[in-house]
Amino acid sequence: MLGRTGSFGGRCRFELQQCRSLSSPPPPPLPQLPGLHFPSGSRRYRAGQEAGQGAGQMSSAQTDRILKANEYSHTLPRGPASHGVLGFHSNTLPSNHPGEDRRSSATCLPGRGGILFGVFDGHAGPACAHTVSQRLFYYIVVATLPLRTLAELDRAVEEERAVPPLLEWHKHPQDHSWTDGGASSFHSLRNYWQERLEVEDEDEDEEDNSRVTSALVNAFRRLDYDLSVEAQVHLSMSSPRRVSVPGEGLPLSSPLRVALSGSTACVVHVSNGILHVANLGDSRAVLGVQEPDGRWSAISLTNDHNAQNPDELQRVLEEHPPSERRTVVRHDRLLGLLLPFRAFGDVRFKWSAEMLSRVYETRPDLMSAVNEAVRTLPPHYLTPPYLSAQPEVTRHQITPADKFLVLATDGLWELMHRQTVVQLVGEQLAGLQQQRPIVPGMGMTLGGLQRLLWERRGRVLSVLEDQNAATHLLRHALGDDGYRAVAPNRLAKMLSLPADLARRYRDDITITVVHLNEL
Repeated sequence: MLGRTGSFGGRCRFELQQCRSLSSPPPPPLPQLPGLHFPSGSRRYRAGQEAGQGAGQMSSAQTDRILKANEYSHTLPRGPASHGVLGFHSNTLPSNHPGEDRRSSATCLPGRGGILFGVFDGHAGPACAHTVSQRLFYYIVVATLPLRTLAELDRAVEEERAVPPLLEWHKHPQDHSWTDGGASSFHSLRNYWQERLEVEDEDEDEEDNSRVTSALVNAFRRLDYDLSVEAQVHLSMSSPRRVSVPGEGLPLSSPLRVALSGSTACVVHVSNGILHVANLGDSRAVLGVQEPDGRWSAISLTNDHNAQNPDELQRVLEEHPPSERRTVVRHDRLLGLLLPFRAFGDVRFKWSAEMLSRVYETRPDLMSAVNEAVRTLPPHYLTPPYLSAQPEVTRHQITPADKFLVLATDGLWELMHRQTVVQLVGEQLAGLQQQRPIVPGMGMTLGGLQRLLWERRGRVLSVLEDQNAATHLLRHALGDDGYRAVAPNRLAKMLSLPADLARRYRDDITITVVHLNEL
């Protein structure tokens, strides 16, 4: 869609981008599960049996192959075109089957330009996360472009002339790509920019901070609105089918499937040395800052939108009548069901009760294709919408002390504190290959000294193992031995867990580490 990894021509001819490289309560500790073996052909696990390969038998080459299967790195040319970004490392490791996380990275080509990064955490299936990861950046570009550029773009489409690309994607060759729904997606995007042309006035004096912030908010809200409208149009134009095979005739890119599933999103826009972070849900962006004395500090640029955030909880409660105070949030979940309080999709928390009931009653063929959890009306559903798609936007001017930004879904933050994450990336960035002498402190025992030596040895070896900072974090998150080193046996067990068991110990994890420099 108007990007260098796809093609476009004519008013409604359109192809979604193909993913290609452009050089372009918590579970028990895993060590309590010794000797796990997983027989082939079975998703159930058994302990201490000879059939299948045990987790402890996985070789280091096998663990590396799994950890590095989806890693991706990209270096940007130095100079103004980089907007303050040196490059980035990214990786994703699924737990669910299929995985529900997605990631996106792209350079904005027209207008004032910029670099975009995003991580997307899906729930009730991957459909919404995937669609948002493919389409949101286009909405952001349209929201940030000067009106005169949009007018030129619209004339080219109207006259069926070649349209210059809006984005240059930076994608791993194996990142998911679906090609369905291109025409309707482009139609929605064009409607958006035409409405901008009709209702907005050009304000050349508007500050970049205010312009980018409002553009991000508008892009998020408009895409969510379009996902809802497309699902309603799909419902009105499709006729009921005989129910035979569950999911028959409803592909993952179906507008209804997209709208009934959901996704959080954390997106970073970098332009001219300024970061804007737009967050929706519980993924996080954390800045790695190196202090003058060499120590590392972790600065959060996002807030979680869930019950653990008192301000967010109060916002949700205030948007509904006092009579619903005990039902809007139950067991720290929205209506007792959904953890994040802001997300794309999830129309069963946004549509009217009448519309949802009509879908449930008249379209069992469609309901058979979606997750069982979304097939019924939520309890105490009285004053929708309950769920918001308005992001919280923060701004940060990059300084010489700001070395990198870690953007990750909640699967990482459930396993590691932000300070540990920043420390690990900072040590890798600083090159912890050189072992410095240890000076024992007063009262240190021989055992304590031995423990320090093993801890340092583990950290140094792990730095040498991974050139990709996102992979480095994955290795430590899954294999941490309690001393900030990696225990190979623990790592092997975590990577050997079958799909139906892995979700008990970790979520899907997606990480992008953006390396920064001051312009």
